[in-house]
Amino acid sequence: MTFPDGFLWGTAFAANQVEGGFDADGKGLSTADVVPFRSPEARNYTALEALMRASDEEIAVARTVEGGQGYPKRYGVDFYHRYREDIELFAELGIKALRLSIAWTRIFPHGDDAEPNRAGLDFYRDLFTRLRSHGIEPIVTLSHYEMPLALVADGRGGWSERGVIDLYTRYVETVVRELHPLVTYWLTFNEINTTLLEPYTGGGVVTREGEHTEAKAWQALHHQFVASARAVRLIKDIDPTAQVGCMLARMLHYPATSAPDDVLEALEANDLNLLHTDVQVRGAYPTFVPRLLARKGITVAVEDGDAEELAAGTVDFLSFSYYMSLVSAADPSQYGITGGNIFSSIRNPHLEVTDWGVHHDPVGLRIALRDMWDRYQVPLFVVENGLGAKDEVGPDGRVEDPYRIHYLRTHIEQIGEAIDDGVEVLGYTAWGGLDIIAASTSQMSKRYGLIHVDQDDEGHGTLARTPKASFDWYQEVIRTNGASLGV
Repeated sequence: MTFPDGFLWGTAFAANQVEGGFDADGKGLSTADVVPFRSPEARNYTALEALMRASDEEIAVARTVEGGQGYPKRYGVDFYHRYREDIELFAELGIKALRLSIAWTRIFPHGDDAEPNRAGLDFYRDLFTRLRSHGIEPIVTLSHYEMPLALVADGRGGWSERGVIDLYTRYVETVVRELHPLVTYWLTFNEINTTLLEPYTGGGVVTREGEHTEAKAWQALHHQFVASARAVRLIKDIDPTAQVGCMLARMLHYPATSAPDDVLEALEANDLNLLHTDVQVRGAYPTFVPRLLARKGITVAVEDGDAEELAAGTVDFLSFSYYMSLVSAADPSQYGITGGNIFSSIRNPHLEVTDWGVHHDPVGLRIALRDMWDRYQVPLFVVENGLGAKDEVGPDGRVEDPYRIHYLRTHIEQIGEAIDDGVEVLGYTAWGGLDIIAASTSQMSKRYGLIHVDQDDEGHGTLARTPKASFDWYQEVIRTNGASLGV
């Protein structure tokens, strides 16, 4: 097993899960800022669905709530004020890359402001400069599960409105012109396929009475595809050396049995997942989409020139998250169900599951890498992979997390196997470096970090940072370029 020279070992997180400072230095409210905390027993997506169907009045109430109680992403883990010390910890860890995102509302607080917020641009300029001074490459996601709340509230439809394309591309152009000397790798949208899975999170789609949620989500997705293609061309025009990627929540589906109907069900689920990268890497919708939409009774408004824009704005590389594999069946009712970050799956009897019902399937990552490499022949980048777990702090203040080490080790080993299979992999950024606010549940107790943050689900704690056992283990993996894995 050989990891190439220059392999980008790193960690990853999103602005809305770490930064806090929701009202600091001119920042506006985003959709993430009004997603409330839910108890661990709640279905992961229940509150998001409620928000998606919220009335303008309900959103207005959430918009005026002060204080951290109930809205953990407004405060994150205070990275906005503590990023200097956090970067020192990342440098100690030895990472070569940090995948992070820019909060749109730090730059344009309402999305359609006449001028950008200079304080927001200055924050990211200093952040990226400090990362580079420590030899850490910023991998920058331009839209990661948040958009200006003003583009969703008061009757506005988020990404289902065509005009948001122009607002997004203006934001992208502003950010890239200001910061491009500090950034080589840009990602246009995080997990773009969640626009269909979780329309409020992925597309800022609020469904009101009488509206067809799925139809509105497909329209939002098309607008994001066009916006992504425009962003690719904008970034390359500003900085021809830049590398621009897409980002997919990779959901690898196995058939429940060898019955042809189950195999077909899994094939269709995988095709639905990869249609997003078909558009962004190949530059066109796959041929099965018209029949799929017709079966659903959905018509997507496509304007003249859209097809040409998609073809002209293809990405340089494909990045993706991978947490688990799933199982598909023509008749899923006869099987038990396990949970997941955003979605549920038929229980796979051949795999262990985590406390949150996620299948532990590192070989599935190798399968996914080989599948996408064969399909696209562009460099791949694993930019999210990690274990959400309930950590316990020992008497010495230390978290011993062999379960996290096991999860990361087994997945990294399979990346190495895929590389030996001939797959070109740019890097691996483990989710999430620091303990952060969980995207799906707004919990703190669902911890992913290599660094413990002293904060509970209610926002109480000192916010002190303490490296876990997994920190030391990953530090050695990076130092030896994977040789310490011993396989």
